[in-house]
Amino acid sequence: TALVVRFLTKRFIGDYEANTGALYSRKFTIDGEQISLQVQDTPFVSLEDDTDSICCQEQINRSIYWADGFVFVYSITDYESYRVIRPLYQHIRKIHPNANIPLLLMANKGDLLRARQVSSKEGLQLASELGGTYYEVSARENCEGVHEAFQQMCQEVSRMIGSCNGEKRRGLHLVRPKSPNMQDLKRRLKQALTSKGKSATTL
Repeated sequence: TALVVRFLTKRFIGDYEANTGALYSRKFTIDGEQISLQVQDTPFVSLEDDTDSICCQEQINRSIYWADGFVFVYSITDYESYRVIRPLYQHIRKIHPNANIPLLLMANKGDLLRARQVSSKEGLQLASELGGTYYEVSARENCEGVHEAFQQMCQEVSRMIGSCNGEKRRGLHLVRPKSPNMQDLKRRLKQALTSKGKSATTL
C-alpha cells in the first residue's frame, strides 16, 4: 500500500489501515499518449504452513485474470516476504500459461540496510528468473525511485497492449472491474493524517 500511495500521490504515511484490495484509477501520459491506469492493491499473500504453496483470497485470483502487468513487492528486511514471490509467480502462470505479461520486482525498505535479510543479488537473480525488471526502493525516502519503477511498468504495459492491436488475451473468463475514482485513497490518507494528528496532540 505504501508504494501505491507513493506512486499515485507522492506522499508517504507510515501507518495504513488494513488493505482490503482497493482498486485505483488514474490517467497518465506515456510516450506522448494518454492512458488510463488501474492499480489493484491486492491483500497480503502468504505461504501455507511448511510448504511452498501460497494462501490467497479469491479476490487475488480475479485480479490475476484481468491484469495486464504484475508488480511483485517484498521487504528486504523480511525474507519470508521474498519467499512468497516465486510461488505467487507460479500461481499466476497457471492462470496465464502462455501470456507475455510485464513483470516488475520491487524490493522495498531500501533505507533499512542494517536490518537487511535479502541481498540485492538475490533480488536480481529472482527478477532474471521470472523475466522481470528489478528495483530496490524505499517508499519512505525514495519517491523518485518508486515513480521510475512504476513508470517503466506503465511503458511496458502500454507497448504490450499496443502490440496486441487492442485484442483481449484469450482465456479470460472474468470482466475487468469498472474504473473507480480516487475517493477511497483520499479517505484513507485523511484518516491516517487525522490519526497522526491525534497522536501528536496526546504526546
